[in-house]
Amino acid sequence: MASVPSLASTLQQQLADALTAALPDAGTADPLLRRSDRADFQANGILALAKKLKGNPRDLAGQVTAALPAGELIKDIEVSGPGFLNITLTDKAIVETLAARSADDGGRLGVPLRAEAGTTVIDYAQPNVAKEMHVGHLRSAVIGDAMVRILEFTGEDVVRRHHIGDWGTQFGMLIQYLIEHPGALKHEGGASDGEAAMSTLNRVYKESRALFDSDEEFKARSRDRVVALQAGDPQTLELWQGFVDESKIYFHSVFDKLDMEIRDPDIVGESGYNDMLEETCRILEETGVAVRSEGALCVFFDDVKGPDGNKVPLIVKKTNGGYGYAATDLSAIRNRVQDLKADTLVYVVDARQSLHFKMVFETARRAGWLNEDVRAVQLAFGTVLGKDGKPFKTREGETVRLEDLLDEAVGRATAVVREKAEKVGLTEDEIVENGRYVGIGAVKYADLSTSAVRDYKFDLDQMVSLNGDTSVYLQYAYARIQSILRKAGDAVPAAHPELALAPAERALGLHLDQFGEVLGEVAAGYEPHKLAAYLYQLASHLTTFYDQCQVLSPDNAPEVVENRLFLVDLTARTLHQGMALLGIRTPERL
Repeated sequence: MASVPSLASTLQQQLADALTAALPDAGTADPLLRRSDRADFQANGILALAKKLKGNPRDLAGQVTAALPAGELIKDIEVSGPGFLNITLTDKAIVETLAARSADDGGRLGVPLRAEAGTTVIDYAQPNVAKEMHVGHLRSAVIGDAMVRILEFTGEDVVRRHHIGDWGTQFGMLIQYLIEHPGALKHEGGASDGEAAMSTLNRVYKESRALFDSDEEFKARSRDRVVALQAGDPQTLELWQGFVDESKIYFHSVFDKLDMEIRDPDIVGESGYNDMLEETCRILEETGVAVRSEGALCVFFDDVKGPDGNKVPLIVKKTNGGYGYAATDLSAIRNRVQDLKADTLVYVVDARQSLHFKMVFETARRAGWLNEDVRAVQLAFGTVLGKDGKPFKTREGETVRLEDLLDEAVGRATAVVREKAEKVGLTEDEIVENGRYVGIGAVKYADLSTSAVRDYKFDLDQMVSLNGDTSVYLQYAYARIQSILRKAGDAVPAAHPELALAPAERALGLHLDQFGEVLGEVAAGYEPHKLAAYLYQLASHLTTFYDQCQVLSPDNAPEVVENRLFLVDLTARTLHQGMALLGIRTPERL
């Protein structure tokens, strides 16, 4: 595995060294290097230095230019305006750097591992036991899965956690119903798939709820059953486990549709922290972090107030002795920091819960569980909207079932794939498989290409379009390259640094070289939409390249064909790797 420094980082270092050599009084200086429309790069740092040193910026720029080493990196450097440096790189440097990326035998395309990788716990994909997953569960799962993949690729040790809702008063009702109606959880016809599991759970929930609402004696027995559950009664726990196991069958079927791996050991729900709740409350009270208020154990904050101007507390333990969500969340932080040895905790949770997590994180800081060495971050996400800009609902006004949404996406995508299937020569099995990859990819990309905190409109017609910023556009770009490589015959991809590059080749090559830097930025800021934007721009550069530079033209010299095959091959590998990090497949033929 070979780490390959980007052209920008190499140039940045040369400029920094030149600044230090030419202007020793300036100390450590940042060239402020960025991509430019006027050249390959522009360095703007000399203007600020000139003000600091009270010198003429153009004169200082000339001194820095003279101090740059003669070599094979910089082709041309121009002093522009008040001391800006417009820098053009050599074609040879571009191709040689890309060749080093292509030759990386670790398959990482030269992307370095993070120098200070640690342990991150990511809390995402949090469905509720005995309840159907709906469109509201989509974003946490998709965003969290992408960040797991990206962080692991950059070298972080990632611990997945699925904090499922598997505890609470509703289980008293469900378990009591099961006691009085033995066998209610058995599937009709003995089926054991996810759809049958959810159908059974829905039936039991509706029947038990109807009884709970109409029969006061059953309601009383259900409440007693909650007490038995919390006390650890063996029979009650065994029946509760039955609901959990049945729900997991369903969860796994939905996550399979999402082409996402959810492992049983990573599912640690609310119940997993029960034994810690009392100790958490005791520690908070003994240290003065939490205080008693009207019989409840609360944490107060100066900047959190209600409409009446009074402080709104975080309730850790209720007046009746029950524990709130805060007690569970704080216990989870203790477990993740003290037992899992995490440096960073990332919560992929709806933005509407931001106030709750702000108070939980501040409470954990006051208690010393979060500090300078351990931080917690909410990767907040917005709401999925319908085409009308309102929260996504069915025509009947009900929440959209996640399975229905995914099935429709796959159906639409399969129709798109089938339209082109004959031209490509796809079999029926390939049509079905690619339809799934395109449909699920479309749903994921629509989510991930939007900044997480923003709401976005769910529009399947747009998502499966071959045009515009969609995953289908990127998947077709990848498949098109594979088609070219298959048609290349005896010609093979090979870098030729001695060749001059056309403008479209240079633009494509410079963008390819940014892959590692973009991943570093995405990982540091938990911003997968920036990776999606990079990949879309890559596919756009590829389209321009196709229009301006024929790859397999008989008029091309053999070395030109090989060099262009090299560029498109590296583009395909970068698209494939980037899409995989977003959890999206790239079919070879489409």
